[in-house]
Amino acid sequence: MNKSDLIAAVAEQASLTKAQANAAVEAMIDSIVATLKNGGEVRLVGFGTFQVVNRAAGVGRNLRTGQTIKIPASKTPKFKAGQVLKDAVNK
Repeated sequence: MNKSDLIAAVAEQASLTKAQANAAVEAMIDSIVATLKNGGEVRLVGFGTFQVVNRAAGVGRNLRTGQTIKIPASKTPKFKAGQVLKDAVNK
């Protein structure tokens, strides 16, 4: 499922037009991104949690040349599935 498929599914299930569903999906994504950007986390009970984690700096290797490279520390988004979602996928 891609984004346009998701919008179509939301429109059908919520009896919305595709334009309204698109606005709702975009607003949800924008809200999640804004919260994560500000260092917060988003908990959707039963579905899962979006959060930002800090990745430590490390050392890697260029596979073509074998040369060692430094990988800088960074922040990365992380999603942890909730129990209801895990149960639904495993049934």
